Amino acid sequence: MVQRADINSVLSEIRNMRAQMMDNQRVQQDNAIRGQVDRPSGVQETQQTPKFSDMLSQAVGSVNELQQTSNSMKTAYEMGDPNVDITRVMIASEKASISFEALTQVRNRVVQSYEDIMNMPI
Repeated sequence: MVQRADINSVLSEIRNMRAQMMDNQRVQQDNAIRGQVDRPSGVQETQQTPKFSDMLSQAVGSVNELQQTSNSMKTAYEMGDPNVDITRVMIASEKASISFEALTQVRNRVVQSYEDIMNMPI
């Protein structure tokens, strides 16, 4: 019989993941600040700015990967795989859902901006 997770364990897992994300962001910010402070002021590094199309295709690929992972975990859980629990399935499903919604909002903003530009008088 597959064990079902209660709501407290799901919430605990979500809180743990949020704390990990916050810690990762804090470490990245600390590293960025150290890099700015430690770098000599006379040296300027040239960084190539990524193209918008590359960033967009990377975002679409990332969302697709999250959705595929979520679907494979759902299938494994439905098939009774003892290594997959409902908590991880639900978290993967929510990640995929939220990332898809975010991507949809970005697309809507891009389309709206394009329409605004096209409606501007010349």
